[in-house]
Amino acid sequence: MNVKRLQQCLEQVNQFGYSDEGISRLAYTNTEQQALKHLITQFENEGMTIEIDSVGNVIARREGIDPALPAVACGSHIDTVYNAGNFDGTVGVIAGLEVIRYLNEHQIKTKHPIEVIIFACEESARFGVATIGSKVMTGLVEKDELTHLVDKDGITLKEALQSCKFNMAEANRAKRKTDEIKAFYELHIEQGPVLEKEEKQIGIVTGIAAPTRFKLQIFGQSAHSGSTPMSHRQDAFSGAAEIALALEKAARQEAINGTVATVGNCEVKAGAMNVVPGETEILIDIRGISEASKQRVVEKLYKIIHDVEQSRKLNIEIVKLCDECPTKMDGAIIASLKETCEKNGFSFIKMASGAGHDAMNMAKMYPTGMIFIPSKDGLSHHKNEFTSIEQILVGATLLKEEIMKAAQVTNKAYC
Repeated sequence: MNVKRLQQCLEQVNQFGYSDEGISRLAYTNTEQQALKHLITQFENEGMTIEIDSVGNVIARREGIDPALPAVACGSHIDTVYNAGNFDGTVGVIAGLEVIRYLNEHQIKTKHPIEVIIFACEESARFGVATIGSKVMTGLVEKDELTHLVDKDGITLKEALQSCKFNMAEANRAKRKTDEIKAFYELHIEQGPVLEKEEKQIGIVTGIAAPTRFKLQIFGQSAHSGSTPMSHRQDAFSGAAEIALALEKAARQEAINGTVATVGNCEVKAGAMNVVPGETEILIDIRGISEASKQRVVEKLYKIIHDVEQSRKLNIEIVKLCDECPTKMDGAIIASLKETCEKNGFSFIKMASGAGHDAMNMAKMYPTGMIFIPSKDGLSHHKNEFTSIEQILVGATLLKEEIMKAAQVTNKAYC
Protein backbone atom coordinates (compact mmCIF):
# COMPACT_ATOMS: atom_id res chain seq x y z
CA MET A 1 0.00 0.00 0.00
CA ASN A 2 1.33 3.43 -0.97
CA VAL A 3 1.26 5.66 2.12
CA LYS A 4 2.36 8.80 0.26
CA ARG A 5 -0.36 8.35 -2.34
CA LEU A 6 -2.91 7.74 0.42
CA GLN A 7 -1.87 10.98 2.12
CA GLN A 8 -1.93 12.93 -1.14
CA CYS A 9 -5.39 11.65 -2.02
CA LEU A 10 -6.74 12.67 1.39
CA GLU A 11 -5.26 16.15 1.04
CA GLN A 12 -6.66 16.60 -2.45
CA VAL A 13 -10.20 15.70 -1.44
CA ASN A 14 -10.03 17.98 1.58
CA GLN A 15 -9.23 21.00 -0.54
CA PHE A 16 -12.94 20.99 -1.35
CA GLY A 17 -14.74 22.93 1.37
CA TYR A 18 -11.63 23.86 3.33
CA SER A 19 -11.43 26.97 5.51
CA ASP A 20 -9.58 27.95 8.68
CA GLU A 21 -12.74 27.09 10.64
CA GLY A 22 -12.83 23.53 9.28
CA ILE A 23 -14.23 21.71 6.27
CA SER A 24 -17.82 22.38 5.20
CA ARG A 25 -18.82 20.01 2.42
CA LEU A 26 -22.53 19.54 2.96
CA ALA A 27 -24.59 17.06 0.99
CA TYR A 28 -25.80 18.12 -2.47
CA THR A 29 -23.88 21.40 -2.41
CA ASN A 30 -21.68 22.48 -5.28
CA THR A 31 -18.62 21.94 -3.09
CA GLU A 32 -19.52 18.33 -2.38
CA GLN A 33 -20.40 17.64 -6.01
CA GLN A 34 -17.03 19.03 -7.16
CA ALA A 35 -15.26 16.72 -4.70
CA LEU A 36 -17.25 13.78 -6.06
CA LYS A 37 -16.26 14.66 -9.62
CA HIS A 38 -12.62 14.70 -8.54
CA LEU A 39 -12.93 11.23 -7.00
CA ILE A 40 -14.88 9.86 -9.95
CA THR A 41 -11.97 10.84 -12.18
CA GLN A 42 -9.58 8.96 -9.90
CA PHE A 43 -11.71 5.83 -10.06
CA GLU A 44 -12.06 6.09 -13.84
CA ASN A 45 -8.29 6.39 -14.12
CA GLU A 46 -8.11 2.96 -12.48
CA GLY A 47 -10.38 1.50 -15.16
CA MET A 48 -13.49 1.36 -13.02
CA THR A 49 -16.99 1.90 -14.35
CA ILE A 50 -19.12 4.52 -12.60
CA GLU A 51 -22.80 4.48 -11.79
CA ILE A 52 -24.52 7.38 -10.03
CA ASP A 53 -27.98 6.46 -8.83
CA SER A 54 -31.06 8.67 -8.54
CA VAL A 55 -30.15 10.07 -5.10
CA GLY A 56 -26.48 10.62 -5.83
CA ASN A 57 -24.80 7.49 -4.48
CA VAL A 58 -21.63 6.88 -6.50
CA ILE A 59 -20.79 3.24 -7.26
CA ALA A 60 -17.33 2.60 -8.75
CA ARG A 61 -16.93 -0.99 -9.99
CA ARG A 62 -13.87 -3.09 -10.79
CA GLU A 63 -15.05 -6.09 -12.76
CA GLY A 64 -14.28 -9.60 -11.62
CA ILE A 65 -13.45 -12.73 -13.60
CA ASP A 66 -17.13 -13.64 -13.30
CA PRO A 67 -19.25 -10.46 -13.64
CA ALA A 68 -22.39 -12.41 -12.73
CA LEU A 69 -21.19 -12.96 -9.18
CA PRO A 70 -22.22 -10.56 -6.41
CA ALA A 71 -19.77 -7.77 -5.72
CA VAL A 72 -17.59 -7.34 -2.67
CA ALA A 73 -18.15 -3.72 -1.69
CA CYS A 74 -16.63 -1.14 0.60
CA GLY A 75 -17.16 2.57 1.05
CA SER A 76 -18.28 5.48 3.18
CA HIS A 77 -19.17 9.15 2.59
CA ILE A 78 -17.48 12.49 1.88
CA ASP A 79 -20.22 14.91 2.95
CA THR A 80 -19.54 16.68 6.24
CA VAL A 81 -21.11 18.59 9.08
CA TYR A 82 -20.41 22.32 9.36
CA ASN A 83 -16.75 23.09 10.12
CA ALA A 84 -15.76 19.43 10.15
CA GLY A 85 -12.43 17.65 10.29
CA ASN A 86 -10.47 15.91 7.55
CA PHE A 87 -11.19 12.27 8.27
CA ASP A 88 -14.83 11.43 9.08
CA GLY A 89 -16.14 9.33 6.18
CA THR A 90 -13.49 10.46 3.71
CA VAL A 91 -10.94 7.99 5.08
CA GLY A 92 -13.16 5.04 4.13
CA VAL A 93 -13.51 6.28 0.56
CA ILE A 94 -9.84 6.97 -0.11
CA ALA A 95 -8.88 3.67 1.52
CA GLY A 96 -11.18 1.91 -0.95
CA LEU A 97 -9.51 3.76 -3.82
CA GLU A 98 -6.05 2.80 -2.54
CA VAL A 99 -7.13 -0.86 -2.37
CA ILE A 100 -8.10 -0.69 -6.06
CA ARG A 101 -4.80 0.98 -6.94
CA TYR A 102 -2.92 -1.74 -5.08
CA LEU A 103 -4.77 -4.50 -6.91
CA ASN A 104 -4.13 -2.85 -10.28
CA GLU A 105 -0.44 -2.22 -9.59
CA HIS A 106 0.08 -5.83 -8.61
CA GLN A 107 -2.11 -7.15 -11.43
CA ILE A 108 -4.31 -8.99 -8.96
CA LYS A 109 -7.47 -10.50 -10.40
CA THR A 110 -10.48 -11.47 -8.35
CA LYS A 111 -13.33 -13.85 -9.04
CA HIS A 112 -15.93 -11.41 -7.69
CA PRO A 113 -16.34 -7.80 -8.82
CA ILE A 114 -15.26 -5.14 -6.32
CA GLU A 115 -17.18 -1.92 -5.68
CA VAL A 116 -16.29 1.26 -3.84
CA ILE A 117 -19.43 3.19 -2.85
CA ILE A 118 -19.58 6.86 -1.91
CA PHE A 119 -22.87 7.26 -0.09
CA ALA A 120 -24.92 10.44 -0.46
CA CYS A 121 -26.02 12.59 2.49
CA GLU A 122 -24.66 10.50 5.35
CA GLU A 123 -24.57 13.43 7.74
CA SER A 124 -27.76 14.89 9.20
CA ALA A 125 -26.24 18.40 9.26
CA ARG A 126 -28.20 19.71 6.29
CA PHE A 127 -31.62 18.02 6.37
CA GLY A 128 -31.84 16.64 9.91
CA VAL A 129 -31.88 13.00 8.76
CA ALA A 130 -28.74 10.90 8.48
CA THR A 131 -27.61 8.19 6.02
CA ILE A 132 -30.17 9.07 3.37
CA GLY A 133 -28.20 7.54 0.49
CA SER A 134 -27.71 4.14 2.11
CA LYS A 135 -31.29 4.12 3.42
CA VAL A 136 -32.60 4.58 -0.11
CA MET A 137 -30.13 2.02 -1.50
CA THR A 138 -31.36 -0.62 0.94
CA GLY A 139 -35.04 0.27 0.72
CA LEU A 140 -35.28 1.48 4.32
CA VAL A 141 -36.94 4.73 3.30
CA GLU A 142 -39.35 5.59 0.51
CA LYS A 143 -39.27 8.82 -1.47
CA ASP A 144 -42.56 9.94 0.07
CA GLU A 145 -40.91 9.89 3.51
CA LEU A 146 -38.30 12.40 2.33
CA THR A 147 -40.58 15.06 0.88
CA HIS A 148 -40.85 17.02 4.14
CA LEU A 149 -37.09 17.49 4.57
CA VAL A 150 -35.95 21.13 4.42
CA ASP A 151 -32.58 22.71 5.25
CA LYS A 152 -32.09 25.86 7.33
CA ASP A 153 -32.25 28.02 4.20
CA GLY A 154 -35.68 26.66 3.25
CA ILE A 155 -34.33 24.47 0.44
CA THR A 156 -36.14 21.15 0.22
CA LEU A 157 -34.35 17.87 -0.37
CA LYS A 158 -36.20 17.62 -3.68
CA GLU A 159 -34.82 21.01 -4.74
CA ALA A 160 -31.32 20.08 -3.61
CA LEU A 161 -31.47 16.89 -5.67
CA GLN A 162 -32.72 18.80 -8.69
CA SER A 163 -29.81 21.25 -8.39
CA CYS A 164 -27.50 18.24 -8.81
CA LYS A 165 -29.61 16.86 -11.70
CA PHE A 166 -31.05 14.03 -9.60
CA ASN A 167 -34.75 13.20 -9.65
CA MET A 168 -36.47 12.53 -6.36
CA ALA A 169 -39.41 10.97 -8.19
CA GLU A 170 -37.07 8.15 -9.23
CA ALA A 171 -35.48 7.70 -5.79
CA ASN A 172 -36.95 4.24 -5.26
CA ARG A 173 -35.07 3.02 -8.33
CA ALA A 174 -31.84 3.35 -6.34
CA LYS A 175 -32.79 0.33 -4.22
CA ARG A 176 -30.46 -2.58 -4.90
CA LYS A 177 -31.25 -6.30 -5.00
CA THR A 178 -30.34 -8.65 -2.19
CA ASP A 179 -28.13 -10.77 -4.45
CA GLU A 180 -26.02 -7.88 -5.80
CA ILE A 181 -23.51 -7.70 -2.95
CA LYS A 182 -21.67 -10.57 -1.27
CA ALA A 183 -20.26 -8.51 1.60
CA PHE A 184 -19.87 -4.86 2.56
CA TYR A 185 -17.06 -3.25 4.58
CA GLU A 186 -16.75 0.26 6.00
CA LEU A 187 -13.50 1.68 7.33
CA HIS A 188 -14.04 4.69 9.59
CA ILE A 189 -12.36 6.70 12.31
CA GLU A 190 -13.69 5.77 15.73
CA GLN A 191 -14.88 9.29 16.64
CA GLY A 192 -14.31 8.35 20.27
CA PRO A 193 -11.45 7.77 22.76
CA VAL A 194 -11.53 4.00 23.30
CA LEU A 195 -8.87 2.79 20.84
CA GLU A 196 -6.41 5.50 21.84
CA LYS A 197 -6.89 4.82 25.56
CA GLU A 198 -6.60 1.06 25.03
CA GLU A 199 -3.59 1.57 22.72
CA LYS A 200 -5.13 -0.58 19.99
CA GLN A 201 -4.71 -0.14 16.25
CA ILE A 202 -8.06 -1.58 15.19
CA GLY A 203 -11.59 -1.68 16.51
CA ILE A 204 -13.67 -4.55 15.14
CA VAL A 205 -17.22 -3.25 15.36
CA THR A 206 -19.77 -5.72 16.72
CA GLY A 207 -22.82 -3.48 16.54
CA ILE A 208 -23.95 0.06 15.77
CA ALA A 209 -26.17 2.16 18.00
CA ALA A 210 -29.20 3.69 16.35
CA PRO A 211 -30.87 7.04 16.98
CA THR A 212 -34.40 8.02 17.83
CA ARG A 213 -34.74 11.75 17.17
CA PHE A 214 -37.39 14.32 17.99
CA LYS A 215 -38.18 17.94 17.27
CA LEU A 216 -40.14 19.60 20.05
CA GLN A 217 -41.94 22.89 19.51
CA ILE A 218 -42.83 24.38 22.87
CA PHE A 219 -45.45 27.13 22.95
CA GLY A 220 -46.01 29.40 25.93
CA GLN A 221 -46.80 33.09 26.11
CA SER A 222 -44.48 35.97 25.27
CA ALA A 223 -44.50 38.64 27.97
CA HIS A 224 -42.54 41.61 29.32
CA SER A 225 -39.63 40.37 31.39
CA GLY A 226 -39.86 43.21 33.86
CA SER A 227 -43.57 43.47 34.51
CA THR A 228 -44.62 39.80 34.44
CA PRO A 229 -44.44 38.10 37.87
CA MET A 230 -42.69 34.73 37.99
CA SER A 231 -45.93 33.05 39.07
CA HIS A 232 -47.76 34.27 35.95
CA ARG A 233 -45.28 33.18 33.31
CA GLN A 234 -45.60 30.58 30.59
CA ASP A 235 -41.90 30.50 29.71
CA ALA A 236 -41.29 28.21 26.73
CA PHE A 237 -37.52 28.20 27.19
CA SER A 238 -37.68 27.27 30.87
CA GLY A 239 -39.92 24.39 29.86
CA ALA A 240 -37.35 23.31 27.28
CA ALA A 241 -34.57 23.53 29.88
CA GLU A 242 -36.57 21.40 32.33
CA ILE A 243 -37.12 18.77 29.63
CA ALA A 244 -33.40 18.79 28.73
CA LEU A 245 -32.27 18.27 32.32
CA ALA A 246 -34.84 15.55 33.01
CA LEU A 247 -33.85 13.79 29.77
CA GLU A 248 -30.21 13.90 30.83
CA LYS A 249 -31.14 12.27 34.13
CA ALA A 250 -33.12 9.56 32.33
CA ALA A 251 -30.15 8.78 30.08
CA ARG A 252 -27.74 8.64 33.02
CA GLN A 253 -29.95 5.97 34.57
CA GLU A 254 -29.37 3.88 31.40
CA ALA A 255 -25.62 4.62 31.15
CA ILE A 256 -24.76 1.05 32.11
CA ASN A 257 -26.38 -0.01 28.82
CA GLY A 258 -24.49 2.59 26.78
CA THR A 259 -27.58 4.68 26.02
CA VAL A 260 -27.10 8.44 25.60
CA ALA A 261 -29.39 11.43 25.05
CA THR A 262 -28.59 14.91 23.79
CA VAL A 263 -30.42 18.17 23.23
CA GLY A 264 -28.23 19.38 20.38
CA ASN A 265 -30.07 22.47 19.23
CA CYS A 266 -32.28 25.10 20.85
CA GLU A 267 -33.96 28.04 19.13
CA VAL A 268 -35.67 30.63 21.32
CA LYS A 269 -38.26 33.07 20.04
CA ALA A 270 -38.50 36.06 20.17
CA GLY A 271 -34.92 35.85 21.38
CA ALA A 272 -34.81 39.21 23.17
CA MET A 273 -33.34 39.80 26.62
CA ASN A 274 -36.41 41.64 27.88
CA VAL A 275 -39.05 39.20 26.57
CA VAL A 276 -40.25 36.04 28.29
CA PRO A 277 -39.86 33.41 25.53
CA GLY A 278 -43.18 32.45 24.00
CA GLU A 279 -41.82 29.74 21.71
CA THR A 280 -38.81 27.42 21.80
CA GLU A 281 -37.76 24.60 19.50
CA ILE A 282 -35.34 21.88 20.58
CA LEU A 283 -33.86 18.90 18.73
CA ILE A 284 -33.32 15.69 20.69
CA ASP A 285 -31.09 12.72 19.86
CA ILE A 286 -31.43 9.47 21.85
CA ARG A 287 -29.31 6.52 20.82
CA GLY A 288 -27.95 3.21 22.06
CA ILE A 289 -27.01 -0.38 21.30
CA SER A 290 -29.84 -1.79 23.44
CA GLU A 291 -33.24 -1.16 21.89
CA ALA A 292 -34.95 -1.89 25.22
CA SER A 293 -32.78 0.63 27.05
CA LYS A 294 -33.30 3.28 24.40
CA GLN A 295 -37.05 2.73 24.51
CA ARG A 296 -37.10 3.26 28.27
CA VAL A 297 -35.52 6.69 27.76
CA VAL A 298 -38.04 7.50 25.02
CA GLU A 299 -40.93 6.54 27.30
CA LYS A 300 -39.53 8.75 30.06
CA LEU A 301 -39.21 11.60 27.58
CA TYR A 302 -42.91 11.41 26.77
CA LYS A 303 -43.75 11.47 30.48
CA ILE A 304 -41.41 14.43 31.01
CA ILE A 305 -43.10 16.33 28.19
CA HIS A 306 -46.55 15.64 29.63
CA ASP A 307 -45.51 16.75 33.12
CA VAL A 308 -43.92 19.98 31.86
CA GLU A 309 -46.99 20.78 29.78
CA GLN A 310 -49.21 20.43 32.83
CA SER A 311 -47.03 22.17 35.41
CA ARG A 312 -46.03 25.12 33.21
CA LYS A 313 -49.26 25.44 31.20
CA LEU A 314 -47.45 24.99 27.89
CA ASN A 315 -48.44 23.36 24.61
CA ILE A 316 -45.77 21.03 23.22
CA GLU A 317 -45.86 19.57 19.72
CA ILE A 318 -43.74 16.46 19.13
CA VAL A 319 -42.35 15.44 15.75
CA LYS A 320 -40.49 12.12 15.61
CA LEU A 321 -37.77 12.64 13.02
CA CYS A 322 -36.53 9.05 12.96
CA ASP A 323 -36.65 5.83 14.96
CA GLU A 324 -33.99 3.31 14.01
CA CYS A 325 -33.06 -0.05 15.48
CA PRO A 326 -29.52 -0.94 16.63
CA THR A 327 -27.68 -3.15 14.17
CA LYS A 328 -25.37 -6.13 14.65
CA MET A 329 -22.44 -6.73 12.33
CA ASP A 330 -22.05 -10.10 10.61
CA GLY A 331 -20.54 -12.76 12.89
CA ALA A 332 -18.52 -14.46 10.14
CA ILE A 333 -16.99 -11.16 9.05
CA ILE A 334 -16.15 -10.27 12.67
CA ALA A 335 -14.33 -13.61 12.97
CA SER A 336 -12.54 -13.05 9.66
CA LEU A 337 -11.39 -9.55 10.70
CA LYS A 338 -10.07 -10.99 13.97
CA GLU A 339 -8.18 -13.67 12.06
CA THR A 340 -6.66 -11.14 9.65
CA CYS A 341 -5.60 -8.84 12.50
CA GLU A 342 -3.87 -11.73 14.25
CA LYS A 343 -2.19 -12.81 11.02
CA ASN A 344 -0.81 -9.30 10.39
CA GLY A 345 0.07 -8.52 14.00
CA PHE A 346 -2.47 -5.71 14.34
CA SER A 347 -3.60 -5.06 17.90
CA PHE A 348 -7.40 -4.90 18.17
CA ILE A 349 -10.47 -4.96 20.36
CA LYS A 350 -14.08 -5.76 19.64
CA MET A 351 -16.33 -2.79 20.32
CA ALA A 352 -19.69 -1.20 19.64
CA SER A 353 -20.18 2.03 17.70
CA GLY A 354 -22.09 4.80 19.42
CA ALA A 355 -22.29 6.77 16.18
CA GLY A 356 -24.47 5.77 13.25
CA HIS A 357 -22.94 4.85 9.89
CA ASP A 358 -24.00 3.72 6.43
CA ALA A 359 -22.85 0.24 7.44
CA MET A 360 -25.87 -0.11 9.75
CA ASN A 361 -28.21 0.22 6.77
CA MET A 362 -26.17 -2.05 4.51
CA ALA A 363 -26.23 -4.67 7.27
CA LYS A 364 -30.01 -4.92 6.89
CA MET A 365 -29.48 -6.50 3.44
CA TYR A 366 -25.91 -7.77 3.24
CA PRO A 367 -23.25 -9.39 5.46
CA THR A 368 -21.45 -6.31 6.77
CA GLY A 369 -18.29 -5.55 8.71
CA MET A 370 -16.97 -2.29 10.12
CA ILE A 371 -13.39 -1.35 10.95
CA PHE A 372 -12.45 1.47 13.32
CA ILE A 373 -9.11 3.24 13.52
CA PRO A 374 -8.15 5.61 16.37
CA SER A 375 -9.22 9.24 16.75
CA LYS A 376 -6.83 11.46 18.69
CA ASP A 377 -8.42 12.50 22.00
CA GLY A 378 -11.69 11.01 20.71
CA LEU A 379 -12.36 14.24 18.83
CA SER A 380 -14.64 14.30 15.78
CA HIS A 381 -17.01 16.66 13.95
CA HIS A 382 -14.39 19.30 14.73
CA LYS A 383 -11.63 20.94 12.71
CA ASN A 384 -8.99 19.40 15.02
CA GLU A 385 -10.15 15.85 14.34
CA PHE A 386 -7.01 13.78 13.69
CA THR A 387 -5.92 10.28 12.74
CA SER A 388 -2.33 9.74 11.61
CA ILE A 389 -1.59 8.47 8.11
CA GLU A 390 0.16 5.47 9.71
CA GLN A 391 -3.04 4.58 11.56
CA ILE A 392 -5.04 4.99 8.34
CA LEU A 393 -2.58 2.71 6.55
CA VAL A 394 -3.13 -0.07 9.09
CA GLY A 395 -6.88 0.17 8.58
CA ALA A 396 -6.53 0.30 4.80
CA THR A 397 -4.27 -2.75 4.86
CA LEU A 398 -6.83 -4.70 6.90
CA LEU A 399 -9.54 -3.59 4.47
CA LYS A 400 -7.42 -4.70 1.51
CA GLU A 401 -6.77 -8.14 3.01
CA GLU A 402 -10.46 -8.69 3.76
CA ILE A 403 -11.58 -7.59 0.30
CA MET A 404 -9.04 -9.86 -1.37
CA LYS A 405 -10.20 -12.75 0.79
CA ALA A 406 -13.90 -12.17 0.10
CA ALA A 407 -13.48 -11.38 -3.60
CA GLN A 408 -11.32 -14.50 -4.07
CA VAL A 409 -8.00 -13.75 -5.70
CA THR A 410 -7.49 -15.93 -8.78
CA ASN A 411 -3.80 -15.31 -9.35
CA LYS A 412 -0.79 -15.05 -7.07
CA ALA A 413 1.01 -12.20 -8.81
CA TYR A 414 1.03 -10.17 -5.61
CA CYS A 415 3.04 -12.73 -3.64
